Amino acid sequence: MLFDATAVLIASLTVATVTGPYVVLENSVVHPPAVGVASVHVREIGLPGAGDVALVPSIPSIPGSGVPAFVLPTLTDRTSAAPLAAPLTAAPAPTSPLGELSGSALLTALAAHPAAFVNEVVASQPGGLHALVESLPGAPQVRGWWTGLDSATQRTIMLAAPEVIGNLDGIPVAVRNDANRHVLRSTIRELELADGSVGRSIEIHNQHRLQMLYAVADALGPVTANPPRTLLQLDTYDQGTVAIAFGDLETADYVSYLMPGMFITVGGNVVEWADTAARLYDEQVSWLSLLAEVGASDEVETVATVAWIGYQTPHLLNVGSLDLAYEGRDAIASAIDGLQTIRGSDQPFIALLAHSYGSTAAMLALEESTTVDALAIIGSPGAPASTVDDLNVRGDVFVGEAAWDPIPNSSFFGSDPGSAEFGARVMSVAGVVDVITNRVLAASVGHNEYFSPGTESMRNLALIGIDKGELVTDGSQRDAGRTLALLL
Repeated sequence: MLFDATAVLIASLTVATVTGPYVVLENSVVHPPAVGVASVHVREIGLPGAGDVALVPSIPSIPGSGVPAFVLPTLTDRTSAAPLAAPLTAAPAPTSPLGELSGSALLTALAAHPAAFVNEVVASQPGGLHALVESLPGAPQVRGWWTGLDSATQRTIMLAAPEVIGNLDGIPVAVRNDANRHVLRSTIRELELADGSVGRSIEIHNQHRLQMLYAVADALGPVTANPPRTLLQLDTYDQGTVAIAFGDLETADYVSYLMPGMFITVGGNVVEWADTAARLYDEQVSWLSLLAEVGASDEVETVATVAWIGYQTPHLLNVGSLDLAYEGRDAIASAIDGLQTIRGSDQPFIALLAHSYGSTAAMLALEESTTVDALAIIGSPGAPASTVDDLNVRGDVFVGEAAWDPIPNSSFFGSDPGSAEFGARVMSVAGVVDVITNRVLAASVGHNEYFSPGTESMRNLALIGIDKGELVTDGSQRDAGRTLALLL
C-alpha cells in the first residue's frame, strides 16, 4: 500500500512538472486588487442589479411533486424522496432559527420569513453555503416547491437568499443565472471596498477571494457573448465552486458536462476550463452543421456544454483518498438530476466527459442512481466499478489514454477502465488525419492534453457529446471507413 501511494505521488509530480499545467489563455485578464473599479466589472459581465432581476414565469408543477419533510444526506435519498401533496406556500414561520433548519423545513422558512431576516441569517453563516444547499431536498422536490410559489414570493426569496437559490438544482436556469450574477457583482464590490485595517490574514483571504471572483467574471465574458453564458453555480468561499453553461440548457438537444480532476480550482483554472467548454461547443456546432449539409441529419440540432468545477478537486497531499471523489459524485449527480428535472418530458442527450480524478467521481455517481447517455473516461486512475455493466450509461462508455500519461493503467482506485475486461470502447488520442474533414489532428501526449485544441482527442470528445460514437476513431484500420457514409 505504501508503494502504491508513493507511485501515485511520483505520478502526480510527473503530471505537474513534465506534462505541465493547463495553458493559461493569451487573452485572459488578471485584475489587480484595486479599490473603486466595481463599475468596470459590472459592465464587463452584465450583472443585473437588485432591482433588475428578471424571474422567469412559473412553469406548471410536476403532478404530485413537493418537498419531503426530512434531511437528505445521501445521493439515493435525494432522488427518491416521497413528495408532499401540496406546495409549501402558506406555512407559518417556524419557531426554530433558520440556520438550524434543513430539508423541507428550510424551504418552508425561506418562503415564510421576511426577506430581511432571511438575508441576515444567510449572511451570518459565511462559508456554510455548501452545507446549507446539501441539506435541501433533491431537484424534483425543489422544483415542485418553487413552482408552487407565486412570482412575487419567488422574487422575494431570490433577492433575500441569492446564494441559496443560485446553487439549488431544480430552480429554472434563468433564475439561477440572475441570482449568481447578483452574488458575483455584490461580492466583488464588497471585497473591493473592504476595510484594509482588518488584519493581514483577513486581508490576504479577501484578496484571494477577490482574485477568484475576477477569474469567474473573466470566464463569463461580456453580456453579449455568443453563445450566451449562464452562471449556473457559484460558491464564493474557500476554493469556491462554479459551473458556466454555454448554449441553452433548457432547449439544447445535446448537453456535455466537463468534469475536472486534481489541481483544477476556480481561481486558478476557471478561465481555461470555460474556454475548453467553449471550444467543445464550437466543435459540436460545426459537426452538426456538417451532418445537416450532407443529409445525415434532418435539421440542425443544438448543443450546450458545461464548464463544471462543482467540487473541491484534490492536490498532492490528498489525491490518494476517495473522500473528495465521493463529494464530486454527489455534486455531479445533483447537477445532472437538476437538468433532467427542469427538462421534464423533453430530455436531452447527456454526455459526461470526465478527466483524471474526475473520472473516478463520475463513475461513482453512475454506479448509483445517476444515468447519462454517454461517458468518456480520460486519463483515469480507475474506480471501484468492475466493468461498464456496473455503470448507468445508456450508450457507450469510451476510454482515452495518452502515451506519456502516467495515470492510466494504474488501477489505483480499483479497476482499469482501459483494460479489455472493463469493456469500454477505446478511443484514439494519438493523432490522425481526419478522413471526413481532412484536418491534421494532433496527438495528446501528456495527462493535461486531452482537451487541447486541434487534437484527435478533442474531435472524438465532441462527437461523443452529440451521439455520433460511430465516427469516433480507435486507432485501428477500421478508422478508414468511419466516414459520413456510416450515417446515411
